[in-house]
Amino acid sequence: MAKLALNKSSLHRETRRLKAFRQFVPALDLKRKQILAARQSSRRLLAEQQARLDRVALEVREQLPMLAHSRLDLSALVQVDGVEVEPVNLVGIELPKLVAVRIDRREHSRLALPGWVDRALVLAEQRLRLELEREVEQERLRRLEAALRKTTQRLNLFDKVLIPRTENHIRRIRIALSDAERAGVVRAKLAKNKRTRVAS
Repeated sequence: MAKLALNKSSLHRETRRLKAFRQFVPALDLKRKQILAARQSSRRLLAEQQARLDRVALEVREQLPMLAHSRLDLSALVQVDGVEVEPVNLVGIELPKLVAVRIDRREHSRLALPGWVDRALVLAEQRLRLELEREVEQERLRRLEAALRKTTQRLNLFDKVLIPRTENHIRRIRIALSDAERAGVVRAKLAKNKRTRVAS
């Protein structure tokens, strides 16, 4: 780090820096609070999605116990055909938002397969949708966590390092300037006394 110059131009520069830092801190704090609120909302949504997934699993166990003993492969009848995710900006953070999920439900022979297959396919489609929603929300939460860490680090940098350091520099410069001013006054008085002694 460059040596601190103890002069008036350095004092003006440090004062401007301190003012800029102090203006930046409230904006960073507001950003941090918005990220915290979004993170809390995301966590709540993930918990709701997990509860809905658990309900679908319970429905499968209660309504379709025969599925466990069946050798039917229903995965070919219900597949994800497409997922549309668009970016959403939240205080400078790009977050994914699930816009649409297209699920392809293939036609099947109602005579060749048991009657409960229709209900199994409906539940499989619900499960697929919920899992995709949960994946997008988990990515959203991961990005929010990373942004929160970064914002908190920046806030701490300004609040605990840069502002105190700049205040310390300003104090040192002011002390040095006032010492120089006092020394100048003392020199002027000594020179005046010397002139009056020489003149007399």
